[in-house]
Amino acid sequence: MPQNINVLRGACVTIPCSFDVNSDHEKNLDHTCKAYWSDSLPISGENAKLKPTKDMTGDLTKKDCTTTFNDASLLQSTKYYFRLECDNALKITFSQAGVDISVKDDPPSPTLTPSTLEVEEGTSVSLTCSAPAPCWSHPPALTWTPNLGQSQETLQENQDKTKVKTSVMNFTASHLHHGNKISCTAVYKNNRGSTDVTAETSLAADISYSPKDVQISVSPSCPVPENSNVSLTCSSNANPAVENYTWYRADGDQETFIGTGMSLNIKVSRDRRRFFCKAENQIGVGHSNLTHLVVQCMYHTIKIFKSLSIT
Repeated sequence: MPQNINVLRGACVTIPCSFDVNSDHEKNLDHTCKAYWSDSLPISGENAKLKPTKDMTGDLTKKDCTTTFNDASLLQSTKYYFRLECDNALKITFSQAGVDISVKDDPPSPTLTPSTLEVEEGTSVSLTCSAPAPCWSHPPALTWTPNLGQSQETLQENQDKTKVKTSVMNFTASHLHHGNKISCTAVYKNNRGSTDVTAETSLAADISYSPKDVQISVSPSCPVPENSNVSLTCSSNANPAVENYTWYRADGDQETFIGTGMSLNIKVSRDRRRFFCKAENQIGVGHSNLTHLVVQCMYHTIKIFKSLSIT
């Protein structure tokens, strides 16, 4: 049996257990055998504190003493020993092996693997959430928030025969996930009629991605007077931060480099010129749409005088 098991108060618990007997007692393993558990020695069928029925134990004739207690309130935080009694010469207490039971009011937090998420956009991600399943018949229900993709659940067995519930969620990392909290919640059923209890573990997604939503803002806003100075500012959403901003003027199919930096100061003219910027970080490059500057032209008023002749 395992050395220790954490038990949730009010829930059920399964103690995995197997045993062996001397060869001369093999014939004594029959349907009369009963299982007993107690936290003190010596143990007998009369003074045993826990007397599970046959439907609560494994097949004792096959040396399976696995026992399920549907209400952990029957247990205390102490070490329990197993005794086997049959209606024959086979009566034995396994005093050399005991299981330490720890009764808890709150369930343990699930385990997330990996515990941190730092990947580049487009990477295939697999997150695993695992939570102890002390009650085999009612393992915890695992849920993901947000649910980013398909998930698959399994009930796995540890080396000490205890079990753990796992859920694996697969998804493709997106810049929309950056900074979000990804949580796994384990819900444990309470057999005493009270509200089910939950435990949660979360991580913050750190997704690196090339510049998105590259935009140009104009100050002062259009329309702007002809021959005045305006400031163009390039902005974007990127992780890591943008390292270089470059500016271009679009002349037909030609791109003319005109400057660097987040802001660009220019003097406007009545020419219909179009501008765009590029934002670059360690991951890649993003482009803005073409920006047209609406210019308010200067008009010159000419007065014309006409001479009149009187005849």
